[in-house]
Amino acid sequence: MAADQDPVYAPDQLKPGNRKRGRKAAIVCAVILLMFFWGNHEGNTENVWIILFVVGLIGALIVDSVLRRNGLRPDDH
Repeated sequence: MAADQDPVYAPDQLKPGNRKRGRKAAIVCAVILLMFFWGNHEGNTENVWIILFVVGLIGALIVDSVLRRNGLRPDDH
């Protein structure tokens, strides 16, 4: 990208989102995924995938909160 060009943003990218609602939704999704851990499936393949998704979701929440606490925010304009 040349120095004289400004990045192009879609109107939806500039609209602020509700951060608290997003965090609560991610936690609720993680809890719902954990409820499937005790399903009626055989083997551990499903359990491994469920745990990976939950750990990834919680990890994304932790990284986001650390970055926001340290002041490292995306360039939202």
